Amino acid sequence: MKIKGNIDFRIITNEDELDGEFSKWEEIAIHGDPEGLLSFANLLIEIANINQDNIDENELPTGERKHIYLNPSIDISKSSSPIIIGRLDAKGTHEFYECYKPKE
Repeated sequence: MKIKGNIDFRIITNEDELDGEFSKWEEIAIHGDPEGLLSFANLLIEIANINQDNIDENELPTGERKHIYLNPSIDISKSSSPIIIGRLDAKGTHEFYECYKPKE
């Protein structure tokens, strides 16, 4: 699983004021050239298609989640924030982690 092309991941902090009320939020910006974006999309598809239950217990114990690290300067741009891409569902139990809040 290797990213080809150019891709950049940045956390952007925003602030705004309206009628004396201040709000602050973060956004994750993902920008890339066509090759970089397609390569990232293929990486996501590859992780989504992995059958975690078939991975050896020594490599991925039950209850753990398949994930990979994308490191600045090595896998992605030097200006990127470090990235972890992973499955939400755990091997064997298929449970999500506790702090996950669905989009409902």
